[in-house]
Amino acid sequence: MSRISVTVDGTTYEDDVEPRLLLVHYLRDRLGLTGTPVGCDTGNCGACTVDVAGASVKSCSMLAVQADGTEVTTIQGLAEDGRWHPLQRAFHEEHGLQCGYCTPGMILAARDLLRANPHPTAEEVRHGLEGNLCRCTGYQNIVRAVLAAAEAGAGAGAGADAGAGDGGEAAI
Repeated sequence: MSRISVTVDGTTYEDDVEPRLLLVHYLRDRLGLTGTPVGCDTGNCGACTVDVAGASVKSCSMLAVQADGTEVTTIQGLAEDGRWHPLQRAFHEEHGLQCGYCTPGMILAARDLLRANPHPTAEEVRHGLEGNLCRCTGYQNIVRAVLAAAEAGAGAGAGADAGAGDGGEAAI
């Protein structure tokens, strides 16, 4: 067993974990944060994307022990004070989800993209989300949602802004 200390969605956890435990399973099974889905388990689909130390990471490709000493943000940690993050709101308003399975990973990958490029073109959004697969939407509304969030200032490091009205427990 290995002892880790990791801050997830603003709460610090200290746990003994098996060295081979994947971060996605630590988040879901140990911490109960089931907003991060297990997709392909190979790193190909991106559904399990989370933010680790400021970068989007496919949590099925990272061991929990590798997250020791870092801050991890899941889809459940984006909402602040019961208000959706601008990306969550944009995905809702622009119908950027259908079944919702890929949505947590798409949103966290889009957040990383907008931090690096606060005003992307549609083509840059498509390129920036290449590692995240959606089998339902055809991507048009996802691209529209990311562009709408960029227009709302999500790339400027904005958290949930004062205009957000929906509850924070939704995991989109």
